[in-house]
Amino acid sequence: MVPDQTSTPNPTKLSSEIRRFVSRGAYRESFSIYISARRSGISLLCGIPLLLKACASLATLLDGMALHAECLKMGVLFDVMVGTSLIHMYGKCDDIIAARKVFDYMPKRNVVTWNALLGGYMRNHDTNSASVLFDQMSVKSVITWNEMIDGYARNGDILTARKMFDQVPSEMRSVVTWTVLVEAYVRNGEMESAREVFDKMPVRNCFVWSSMVSGYFKKGDIQAAKAIFMRIPDRNLVNWNSYISGLSQNGHSQEVFDSFEEMLAQGFKPDEITLVSVLSACAQSGQLGFGKRIHNMIIHMGIKLNRYVQNGLIDMYAKCGDLKTASLIFENILSYKNVTAWNAMITGFAVNGYCKEALEYFRRMEASTEELDGITFLSVFSACAHGGFVEEGLEIFWNMEKHRVTADVRHYGCIIDLLGRAGRLEEAYELIIRMPMNPNDTVWGALLGACRIHSNIVMADKVMDEIGKLDSYLNSKSCKDPHYLSLSNIYAAADDWEKAEGMRNIMSIKGLQKVPGYSVHL
Repeated sequence: MVPDQTSTPNPTKLSSEIRRFVSRGAYRESFSIYISARRSGISLLCGIPLLLKACASLATLLDGMALHAECLKMGVLFDVMVGTSLIHMYGKCDDIIAARKVFDYMPKRNVVTWNALLGGYMRNHDTNSASVLFDQMSVKSVITWNEMIDGYARNGDILTARKMFDQVPSEMRSVVTWTVLVEAYVRNGEMESAREVFDKMPVRNCFVWSSMVSGYFKKGDIQAAKAIFMRIPDRNLVNWNSYISGLSQNGHSQEVFDSFEEMLAQGFKPDEITLVSVLSACAQSGQLGFGKRIHNMIIHMGIKLNRYVQNGLIDMYAKCGDLKTASLIFENILSYKNVTAWNAMITGFAVNGYCKEALEYFRRMEASTEELDGITFLSVFSACAHGGFVEEGLEIFWNMEKHRVTADVRHYGCIIDLLGRAGRLEEAYELIIRMPMNPNDTVWGALLGACRIHSNIVMADKVMDEIGKLDSYLNSKSCKDPHYLSLSNIYAAADDWEKAEGMRNIMSIKGLQKVPGYSVHL
């Protein structure tokens, strides 16, 4: 909302509007109000700390520096609240030198000012300066201790974070302090230590419950995550979001749908986080009908179509085969289309067999200002392999470095599959030999599969020799079975029944079993 230029704006009302927009995360709108007021000659001193907070959230250093200049003009630079807000802004924008200069020139400081600089040092990975500043503080608050614990943890020093926690005076060890330590362990994947601290907590808040649920899901321990969730005494939307998101990330789509229905039945109103997680589950399982229902909920609930919601819708429609709707949403994105949106479209076309269209979107993305990533190339290589675009795929592969993306073993595996499908087995073999990293069992397996398709026994024997050298192959029964079986089938297709039977005997001796087939009777 921009003030009406025909009437005299009320400074108090304008400041309230700025506060309202900042609290809602509508930072650009808050700047519009301030700029309009300044053009009208109105000084909004009380709005500057709020706008600096907006700059910190957006990490827009230039806007913050402009506000800093405004503070100089208005003569309010030495105001404690303004100075503290400047320190916070510079710290969030990664200009810790400027933050320190503001701090040093302030005639008066309070504990919030010290905490702002402390947080800035930790954010900029300068734990030594943070430690020195901490020792200089005559007054320390709960936030001071929390900043130190969280800062050390985020910088990978979990041992010092734990030592800091143990030094916190008992009267300052709040539920937030306990939660910060639990979250530190969870972030580092140390769930046993997180559980130890969690179990000792005298009081728990909703965030620590969610942190434990999310931590177990990230480790793939589904049962432990469920057990923690079931213990939550009074669940809120944050807890439900952690649970549904975790189920979705681990591919438990039906449980996502069931949990979502249960959440609705208990009277909870989903937000964009909930709905994006459910859309992801719909994409994984191909549940277009459920996905359309979620889309309708988004519209009727008036949920803002931010990039996460838009990307979730594009991904769902694309993977469920409704490429027309996916394209419509994609083309209607008014702001810039980020890499996730582009990848969703390219992948959607590729998995649905529209390989030419996937390649066209890839070329469009190349021509855009968005940077490509590893997923982009995996998707377009898959499209090239299934569409028979061998030369195009190879050209893109050899030009990956131009986009500052380094090929990993997955990209090499895709190109081996591309060459193998085209029958260029010798070329694929030479590429594997020249790989800058050690080829894994999957890469050799892709070439072996191509040998089976093209009945090339000579190359298959060479591949099996290489597979036999892999440590992962020697130490894992699970990866032997398909390779011996593939080689047996290759020999059988070439009517070399003696060698085919030999492979079966090797499988028998090594204790490997063919996974039995089955038929479905309707």
